[in-house]
Amino acid sequence: MTAVTLPPEAQQVIAQLQTFQQQLQATLIQKETLTVQKIEIEKALKELEKTEEKENVYKIVGPLLVKTKKERLVNELKEKLEEIEVRIKSLEKVAKKLEEKIQEKQEKLRSFFEGSTSSAAQ
Repeated sequence: MTAVTLPPEAQQVIAQLQTFQQQLQATLIQKETLTVQKIEIEKALKELEKTEEKENVYKIVGPLLVKTKKERLVNELKEKLEEIEVRIKSLEKVAKKLEEKIQEKQEKLRSFFEGSTSSAAQ
């Protein structure tokens, strides 16, 4: 059995494909992290809805627990939630583009292998 040497162009496509796959993986990890943060904020907002206006409310700032007004905290959390949702949508777009690029490179590789198989058969 002889080893098939890939042309430099095919090797370059493989390298690009690996890069896109790594970028996609990093993007999906970021999205997952933000999704977890989003869920935590939504839970916190639900808990804040249950509290009375006069009850003490605290937030964590670094290693400190700081007393704050419920309304201020709700507004901060809603802002943070909106920011996270925008970032998640952005990451989804990036992931979709990377998936398209990966598909494109896979098709290109298939054409290299189909071409080399038909050449080897002749």
